Amino acid sequence: MAHQSDLIADNIEQYLHQHENKELLRFITCGSVDDGKSTLIGRLLHDSKMIFEDQLAAINKDSKKHGTTGEEVDLALLVDGLQSEREQGITIDVAYRFFSTDKRKFIIADTPGHEQYTRNMATGASTADLAIILIDARHGVQTQTKRHSFITKLLGLKHIVVAINKMDLVDYSEARFNEIQAQYTEFAQQLDIQNPIFVPLSALKGDNVVNPSEHMSWYTGQPLMSLLDNIEIGDNINHQDFRLPVQYVNRPHLNFRGFCGTIAAGSISVGDAITVLPSGKTSKVKQVIQPAVNEADMQIQTAFAPMATTLTLEGEIDISRGDMLVKSDDLPQVANDYEVKLVWMNEAAMKPGKEYLIKRATSLITGRFTAIDYQVDVNTFAQSQVEDVQLNQIAQCHLHLNQAIAFDPYDQVKGTGSFIVIDKYTHATLGAGMLVKAKQSETQPGLVSESKTYSAFDKWVNRMIRKHYPEWQTKAIEEITP
Repeated sequence: MAHQSDLIADNIEQYLHQHENKELLRFITCGSVDDGKSTLIGRLLHDSKMIFEDQLAAINKDSKKHGTTGEEVDLALLVDGLQSEREQGITIDVAYRFFSTDKRKFIIADTPGHEQYTRNMATGASTADLAIILIDARHGVQTQTKRHSFITKLLGLKHIVVAINKMDLVDYSEARFNEIQAQYTEFAQQLDIQNPIFVPLSALKGDNVVNPSEHMSWYTGQPLMSLLDNIEIGDNINHQDFRLPVQYVNRPHLNFRGFCGTIAAGSISVGDAITVLPSGKTSKVKQVIQPAVNEADMQIQTAFAPMATTLTLEGEIDISRGDMLVKSDDLPQVANDYEVKLVWMNEAAMKPGKEYLIKRATSLITGRFTAIDYQVDVNTFAQSQVEDVQLNQIAQCHLHLNQAIAFDPYDQVKGTGSFIVIDKYTHATLGAGMLVKAKQSETQPGLVSESKTYSAFDKWVNRMIRKHYPEWQTKAIEEITP
């Protein structure tokens, strides 16, 4: 296994503590069909020694039956576990695998390349910090390469690694690598993809996957594994705006009431003034409690995203699941009507006017799509007018909720700016979406800023009002609260 350490034998508790506190990186592999996504993951696991001997023996046996690599071990079979995947040599479902190094823990999502499985690819990308987009060195940038790049951009992934695979089939040509790099860079500028990182590799042979390639001395960058170990992902989390969707109210006895949830953004400390949305009630943080084995370690001064935490407050106010706790000097918008991006994932098309369940963070509200602005062709990026949204299509729509919620645009806080669409009767997941902005005419005044892009002067004025004239804020809240 990887990350072998003497601590495993000498001090297992210290080893587990070190492992528990490693940074976690979630990433996906995507790209065109047959670009080698599953093989790359298999190679990462194999060369970082994260495959058990019985697994390797099984893969050796299955390679003779299902493999597509001749005499070579077909490492793609490590993640392509479905019978139909092995028979066809393709990826259909999203496969997740875990491994770790001395520095980080990783969760990999291997996503399918076929257009008909766009929904599966979007699902895998929705929780990722980084995307590895594979390109077959023989074929260059393909339609599906563009499709998956578009979806990764839509879902807000800030880190893109372009792995130009199968370099062994083009004689490890530097000229071919440079040609594909220029192709992708030109295309990426259209999507405003910033600073993609290019790596030439051969997943089948292992060149530049975990170890540097002896065949590509002209490449002076890091191997893929080294890039994954060292890339900075701290900017993926909003550390400024505190957002805690309440998941559970913990009331074990009369003397304790805690509000539990996973912090979606920002940080919170004992003594901070907080506001409950959408009600607008205010209080101060009395305790910040984290899960811990020892009771003495439970109470801390500050918690931050993405920690799971429990807050107790000074004074008794009504808070329930689905509410959101925010700092009183940094209030998000509260609204019923939104402009959204929608990825549809069901055979039955989305029909404007039909009522659905909308799950956003911990809140579950009924709502309906009132209009479709346009549908996006993910192959050409052309926009067209449609009457409904079909399976695997992406569209910009207007969403009306039957109850106002506090939100942030998806590109600022993923946890409070994303939602899923659920069928009211079968409870099947039908689609996923991103809140782009609230329709200004429907936002609640007094509780919210006019926009998250308001000026520094506006922000200062709001703070001064809250600080010196709290009765104004209280009066506004009372006027709009049912």
